[in-house]
Amino acid sequence: MEWKFRSAEELSAALRAGAVTSVELTDEAIARIERDDKVINAICVPDFDRARAAARSADQARARGADRPLLGIPVTVKESYDIAGLPTTWGMPQHRNHVPVEDAVQVSRLKGAGAVVLGKTTVPLGLQDIQSFNEIHGTTNNPWDHTRTAGGSSGGSAAALASGFGALSIGSDLAGSLRTPAHFCGVYAHKPTLGLAAPRGMVAPPGPALPVDLDLAVVGPMARTARDLSLLLDVMAGPDPLTHGLAYQLTLPPARHERLADFRVLVLDEHPFLPSGSAVRAGVNRVADALADAGARVERRSSRLPDLIDAAGLYMQFLFSGSVARFPVDADEQLRARAAALSTDDRSLAAAQLRAMVFSHRDWLEAVGRREFHRHGWRQFFTEFDAVVCPITPTPAFPHDHNPNLLERRIDIDGVAHPYFDQLVWAGLATLPGLPATAIPAGRSPEGLPVGVQLIGPMFEDRTPLRLAELLEQRIGGFQAPN
Repeated sequence: MEWKFRSAEELSAALRAGAVTSVELTDEAIARIERDDKVINAICVPDFDRARAAARSADQARARGADRPLLGIPVTVKESYDIAGLPTTWGMPQHRNHVPVEDAVQVSRLKGAGAVVLGKTTVPLGLQDIQSFNEIHGTTNNPWDHTRTAGGSSGGSAAALASGFGALSIGSDLAGSLRTPAHFCGVYAHKPTLGLAAPRGMVAPPGPALPVDLDLAVVGPMARTARDLSLLLDVMAGPDPLTHGLAYQLTLPPARHERLADFRVLVLDEHPFLPSGSAVRAGVNRVADALADAGARVERRSSRLPDLIDAAGLYMQFLFSGSVARFPVDADEQLRARAAALSTDDRSLAAAQLRAMVFSHRDWLEAVGRREFHRHGWRQFFTEFDAVVCPITPTPAFPHDHNPNLLERRIDIDGVAHPYFDQLVWAGLATLPGLPATAIPAGRSPEGLPVGVQLIGPMFEDRTPLRLAELLEQRIGGFQAPN
């Protein structure tokens, strides 16, 4: 029997029943990677010897009666997470030889749950792109079409899952970095509520692995089924023991509903800043139709929805100011002169990005205050609705574009070129207020490429969009293996 595309839930059942061993699963996964990854290039740092040793230990533990949530399940980890003894570079050549001596919190939790770590997956330079390529590890290709990107920055993890390289992976999300690769590769991902899962040890080298409160970024699970997302989130969730103590317990509320008919959903397929391509609109509407057919309350507009234009501009300010702070740019004086020349009435995304690149501390505090108004708006919204269904990006996976000047890149939406970074407005819808969002497959484009949508839920009610994802998977189907 081949276990290539089986879910973690199915593999756990097979391991418990004695139908397969962890050593067999691990050897099969390694053989598959060695055979198929030459074309995909998803696994950039293999750790096969330690994986085989972990698999043997898992089988021995099971023989003694142990049964942990991921015991014996082969998984992968995004390159940006520290794993003791393996390089963490974030694709930056100057840190090619940076080798941490301690596992990231989430890697420790994976191992504590019994998972077998096969290795690390590819990322873009500094995690700063919607594609996954860098000078050290090369380019990751989309398993559905090798001329197209697998997405970023968790592109290697999504491509690995779509290729059958392990049952689960962990990634991170600041600008759709979990959701976009899932959408492009036809798999599932969940961006947790901000602060739900501890990120310590997912830090740009050579920074120390210290606790940190992030403004936008989260760490989260990726899988081939919605139920596997919940399984892995339960392993990942919880604050950092260094800041909250080992006795701290986090309990998420149950999903608001257990039947599709009971959900109240707002469907959005267009953003005021840019159009959605026809393939993505079709995916959104396929989900909307499934909800309506099941008896759910489906609306297309709501007066309670926070202002999408203001939210997009504010999100870009957080995103770009944070990026410049972490990876400083040269030409600061030139940027300040250009920002000063902007009209006070200019509310374009380009203007928001430019202003953010020269933010003062006062500007930052003002932005933080504005964000709280948006969070309050979402709290009011979710008294009337349970979830939002909307795009993740306006198109399916696009052809590789390695133009080093990211501001010169363009995204083609049904034949019309738009600024490359404008496509991030959909990711920012959930990221700005820190809301949970689950990426699910929603069909394929006319060219046969995967199309995904996101289900945005209320803050710290992650189980609501996750349950909605499970119910939709039963209704419209889920992951399909690449042709």
